[in-house]
Amino acid sequence: MPHHVQSAPFANGSVESSHRFLKEAIEQALLLRGHRDFEDRAAYAGFVREAVMRRNRRNAAAFRIEREHLQDLPERRTTDFVEEEARVTRCGTFTVRAILYSAPSRLIGHRLKVRLYSDRLDCYLSGALVLTLARGSRSPINGRGRMIDYRHFIEELKRKPQAFKGLVFRDALFPRQAYRRTWEQLDLKLTQRQACQTIVALLEMAARDGVEAALAQRLDALLDAGELPDVKRLREEFAPRKTAVPQVTVEIPAPGIYDALLPSRHEDEHAQVTA
Repeated sequence: MPHHVQSAPFANGSVESSHRFLKEAIEQALLLRGHRDFEDRAAYAGFVREAVMRRNRRNAAAFRIEREHLQDLPERRTTDFVEEEARVTRCGTFTVRAILYSAPSRLIGHRLKVRLYSDRLDCYLSGALVLTLARGSRSPINGRGRMIDYRHFIEELKRKPQAFKGLVFRDALFPRQAYRRTWEQLDLKLTQRQACQTIVALLEMAARDGVEAALAQRLDALLDAGELPDVKRLREEFAPRKTAVPQVTVEIPAPGIYDALLPSRHEDEHAQVTA
């Protein structure tokens, strides 16, 4: 049966002390690992989970003794989030705990109820869930952070592509390094108008056609060959293939055929047979 620990005057201090020792254990494990690079968040979560399991194995005997004195958990789950409010600016961004997030343009001007979980943000408008975002982290240098999704800005940039160069968070719009490299070459070799129109078209293609990774590989190959991307040619290469609609012929039966399904028709046939 599940259990929970009752609150006690020393409970908070005990928990905070345990957290401090766990952080130190993770720090030591990172030092032994030799680097802090991970493939993705899941890989880092697995690394932390292993560190926690090592500590739990050392404390297993003491935990078994204390578990006998624990009481049942409450019937209902307690909240595991913190709720805050944030207004989406005309730039399509909002700030929560010193981290800048982007939002779809339809939410500009609205005030959101934001629930902060350990790994995500759930954003509500008038009680309805309208947006879920991965939770960002703050920089140890300036204490701020950014979580910008380029897909949120495509429609606005299509109307004013030259605004791309002056965006404060422009560098955060590149989903992969290939797009950043492409922009650097476009900005260097083309006029501002041409460079902005080209990069916006490439970002639109990546978002709309779902070819972000494949297009990035193609851009890397073009840059390595010393070429600039040709948007028209890339659209032809990566455009979704149109499939032919099959011709369906529907044969409509004569209405009289349905009479055979009526119960009265079966009764008449049975009566004729018995007669």
